[in-house]
Order: sequence, then structure tokens, then C-alpha cells
Amino acid sequence: MATPPNPFADFTKMMEQFRLPGVDMSAVMEARRKDIEALTEANKLAYEGIQALVQKQQEIFAQTMQQLQAAAQQYSTAGNPAEAMAKHSEFVQQQLHQALENMRALAETAQKAQAEALAVISKRAEQNVKEAGELLKPKSKG
Repeated sequence: MATPPNPFADFTKMMEQFRLPGVDMSAVMEARRKDIEALTEANKLAYEGIQALVQKQQEIFAQTMQQLQAAAQQYSTAGNPAEAMAKHSEFVQQQLHQALENMRALAETAQKAQAEALAVISKRAEQNVKEAGELLKPKSKG
């Protein structure tokens, strides 16, 4: 199987035709390669975050279905209406509490994934500023 062409090599060759005085094209290309790597890492983290959210939602769904089955069995065995209403009221309270807890857990999972992806992008942006400063410094002749 043939190896795919390297877009960085092609772009570097093209940019070398337009040599600009004082601009290190290999450094510029290296910086862009690092940008692509940072975006790739951020996308990977975002994808993993989505997977974690889906997994958590599946767990919540399975847990809810088990709780509904258990509640249905309890209602079918309840003897008097007062006991059934008490069990129903308790069940509703538990489910509301559980729903709020599930919402909190999902929000934390999403926030964590976003923070990790943003951290990668922010770090690369800081590096870009530093690299731009280095590229614009006059070269000492020695």
C-alpha cells in the first residue's frame, strides 16, 4: 500500500519558492505542524468526552429501567392503597433526587472533556505567541 502524500512537505516546497528575507520557512512549517497536532489532540479528547457521556447515559438508562422494574413489583405486592401511595411518593422523591444527581454527573463529564480539549488548544496558542516572537526577532550575525 502506498504511503499517503505528506501535505506539509508539499506546502513547504511551495512556500520555499517565495523566500521571504528573515523568515525561517522550516520554523513556520514546524509551527503549523504543531498546530495540527494540537487540534488533533483536542479533537481526540472531545471525542473521548462524548464517548464518556454516551456511556454514562447508557448506565443511567439501565439503572432507571432496573428501578422501574423494582417499583412495579413493589406496587403489585402492595396490599392497601395508603401503603401504595406512600411507596409511590417515596419512589418519586428518590427518582427526582437521582435525576438531579445524574444531570450533575453528566454536566461534570461534559465540562471535564471541554476543559481538557481547551487546555490543549490554549497551550498551543501560548506556544504560537512565543514562536511568533522568536520568528520576528532579528537574527544575530555571528
